[in-house]
Parts: sequence; structure tokens; C-alpha cells
Amino acid sequence: MHILGYFAAILIGLSLGMVGSGGSILTVPVLVYLMGVNPLLATTSSLFIVGCTSFIGGLRAYSKKLIHFKAVTEFGLPSIFSIFITRHFILPAIPHELFRIGDTLITKEIMLMVVFALLMLAASFSIMRNTKDVQEPEEKDRPGRALSMVLLGLGIGVITGLLGAGGGFLIIPSLVLFLKLPIKTAVGTSLLLVAINSLFGFLFSLKQFEYDWTLLLSFTVLSGIGIFIGSQLAEKIPGNKLKKGFGWFVLVMAVFILVKEIFLKGTTMS
Repeated sequence: MHILGYFAAILIGLSLGMVGSGGSILTVPVLVYLMGVNPLLATTSSLFIVGCTSFIGGLRAYSKKLIHFKAVTEFGLPSIFSIFITRHFILPAIPHELFRIGDTLITKEIMLMVVFALLMLAASFSIMRNTKDVQEPEEKDRPGRALSMVLLGLGIGVITGLLGAGGGFLIIPSLVLFLKLPIKTAVGTSLLLVAINSLFGFLFSLKQFEYDWTLLLSFTVLSGIGIFIGSQLAEKIPGNKLKKGFGWFVLVMAVFILVKEIFLKGTTMS
């Protein structure tokens, strides 16, 4: 199983390199089911793996001039603030057992993942409504645009803090829909933003767990190899097809999470 897990680490990097997201959604189940890591520890460990891997991809995107730094500022700084607040105050305040539907107990983890999946569904439908890819980023500041980006950054930071996810599934649609960035620029910018969110989320939780650093570093190296391969593949794919593929990828992952959390994970009370 460990061999499969290390192979999956390369696939995690491929996902990040191709579509700029998906790392955390893939990393957590791989760590839990293939590597035998405790789920709570896996959530935090994924932040390190995805953060480092995304940073590698972000550096490559910078070398290709595929980073929109104004978006990094408008998203990144609010995200860091909300990640800190979420990890230290909001997450500990949420009770483990929320409510019951019949004989099924709905826990904090199930509810958070369902909400995340619903957000992913909305993002996938929004980005697939128009698969035409723009060629140049929109530089005009529309009234309220900066405020919208800051609010989105705060919201994505909350998601990162709650779920241990870098937020690429929501960052890319926001960059495409609000800033009108070309999909490849959105992917490159997303990698840097995911790196910022994930690494700060990990640092805010560093003292809470004992980590298997050999596992973390091995996964990060293999994911780094995967992200180089994925980035090279993405360069050869037309922007409109990459945009449509991203939308479908998000949709499939959202449906998978909903099925898993609602039908397969609910805790039935005896």
C-alpha cells in the first residue's frame, strides 16, 4: 500500500501542475487510506506537502511570467489573516457532534466536507458556463472589485483553516471570473496562493502534532517531480480546453466527496 501511496504522490503533483488545484483533496485520502496516517494529522500534513509542491510550481510559473501579483496581494494577505483566526478560534469552537438526521449522526468533519463540495459544484458550473479563454488579464479596476477579491481571500482562508485545503478549487474560478485572467495565468497564480495558504496553515498548526518528516519530505519530493511534468503538459494544452477540463475535474471531485460523505461516511447510531 505504501508503494501505491508514493505513486499517488506523483499524481498529486500532476494535478497541481495541470490545473493548479486538487492537491489537498487527493493528499488527505492518500495519507489516510494508503499510508495509515491519522485523519486529523493527515489534514495538517497535507498542508506541508501541498504548500511546498505548489511553491515549486509557483516558481516555475513565475519564470514563465504566469503570475498576477496584484491578485496574490489581494487574495494572499486576507487569506493569511483568516487562516490564523480560523485555526486558533473558529475550528476549536465547533463541536464534534452537530446534529442527527434520523439515526445518522452528522459530525463536524462530515458537514465541513459537504459544504466544501457544494462550493466546488458552484465553482465548476460557473467556470464551465463560458469556456472561452481570454488572452490578456483585465487590468481595469472595476468599482468594488478589490473589495470582492479581499472578501474572497478571507473566505478561502477560512476554508483552508477548516479543511486543510489550499483553496485552488475556488481561487481559480475567482481569478477567471472576477479578474478575467487567462486560465494558464490563473493556474500559475493559484499555485503561489495555494502555497501561501497551505504553508501558513501548517505553521499555525506546527506545535499541535508530531510529524513523520521522512514521509512528508518523501511525498514532497515525489509531488515536486509530478508538478514539473504536469506543468509541461499544461503548456501544450489550449487554454479553452484546459479551462473546460478544470471545470469537469472540479465537478467530478465534488460529486465524489458528496457521495463519500453523505452515503458512505455517515455514522449510524445503534
